[in-house]
Amino acid sequence: MNMRLVRFTKWLLDVMFVVGIGITVGIPMIFYVIGGYIEAFRKYYLIQCVLYMLSGVMALLIVAELRKMFATVLKDQAFVWENAASLKRMGKCSFLIALLSVVRLPLAPTPATAVVIIVFSIAGLFCFVLCQVFEKAIQYKEENDLTI
Repeated sequence: MNMRLVRFTKWLLDVMFVVGIGITVGIPMIFYVIGGYIEAFRKYYLIQCVLYMLSGVMALLIVAELRKMFATVLKDQAFVWENAASLKRMGKCSFLIALLSVVRLPLAPTPATAVVIIVFSIAGLFCFVLCQVFEKAIQYKEENDLTI
């Protein structure tokens, strides 16, 4: 396994987490400025802020789970029950982001919003399937560890 790539990815996730916090907290100010140019952000300012901030929190939770998972990869212990649970939580957060985007769609219908709905729906499904794969791998690993 290329540990430099894993460490770089972990560093990238750390940066994404910090920047994501800043952007999520700054959404009211960002949308106030954008509202000067785009009517939907001015007209639906409060609801847009709430929906985007909730999506931002869900995205931060996904990144936090990925950071936890990468910590186990760096310890060379990727197949643990905590990672399976993290994948389940990431799947739920992905579906919540898709749902929040569906709610947001009538306020500002854009192709990008439709893409977000599709991408996060697929990501949620992928996380749940990968969780099942991890659970099976962990079961095999535990059975193998018990074999003499």
